[in-house]
Amino acid sequence: MSRLDSFIRRLEAQRRCLAWAVDAAREIPGVAVELGLGNGRTYDHLRSLLGARPLYALDRQVTAHPDCVPDPAYLVLGEFRDTVPALKHRLGAAAAIVHADVGSSDEAASRALARWLAPALDPALAAGAAIVSDQDMAPGAALGWSPVAPPAGVPEGRYFLYRKR
Repeated sequence: MSRLDSFIRRLEAQRRCLAWAVDAAREIPGVAVELGLGNGRTYDHLRSLLGARPLYALDRQVTAHPDCVPDPAYLVLGEFRDTVPALKHRLGAAAAIVHADVGSSDEAASRALARWLAPALDPALAAGAAIVSDQDMAPGAALGWSPVAPPAGVPEGRYFLYRKR
């Protein structure tokens, strides 16, 4: 498979998983959180799906397309290890939807970040929250996160979906 075909399949899978999260959390009050703003593509897509639900974005720095940069009140800049532990207080409401796009080309570092992220993020989550991650956040199971099978057409292991009990 070409790198272009792989990229297209990844984005199609991501779109299906984001649609699942928005639908799964439709009746759960709270905000949405994008961990890893990047170039802003998924932020922009989530924004189009969420309607009036507030959407916060966290990243080290802004590298997004200008049309995809959140209002400063909804943008949290800094290292995740510094910003995520204070997220509960920053949001003003629990997170009902989280998209964590935190992987990098360093697989070991990505796995370590995901292991750390689950317990750090958990206090900010609403009961029933829908979590979509590009990394396995298995430590969430000890916190009451239930793994969810991916939507049709999304290969197992491409994305990881959870609901907080």
